[in-house]
Amino acid sequence: MKVLWEREVEAEKVRVSPRPVWKCMACPMYGRRPGCPPSAPRWQEAREWVRSFKRALIVKFEVDMDRFEEEKREVLLWLLNREARLFREGHVYAFALFPGSCNLCDPCPYEVEGRCRMPDKVRPSLDAVGIELTSVVELDFSENVLYGIVFIE
Repeated sequence: MKVLWEREVEAEKVRVSPRPVWKCMACPMYGRRPGCPPSAPRWQEAREWVRSFKRALIVKFEVDMDRFEEEKREVLLWLLNREARLFREGHVYAFALFPGSCNLCDPCPYEVEGRCRMPDKVRPSLDAVGIELTSVVELDFSENVLYGIVFIE
């Protein structure tokens, strides 16, 4: 996993709609992970939540597709560490959103037992709460990348 760039954008530029949530319904992880619908906040609530922020940090990660699960786990941990660092710097409401479903635990106990082993670490996925990534980045599907967001203030 490699961080390609970090960019700060005005939070008002981050569009929230039901369209990404509907894409979630086609995912095999739908309903199987704690950061996925229907466990994630509804897009309407997320839209109001996003409006309460002024800035968002968009992070683009390059991942090795041969090690996708491990690299994605590194991305999630990086985002959590960045959130924690921002919190320590005085951004008390800093909050990260994951690229796709949470895979911090392997195997995921939520899938079997319906409970998360790390509820303090799991974050909703961007799509699960309706974030339209295309509102803040231009996607190139030939790249092996993931995007994360940390809302700042």
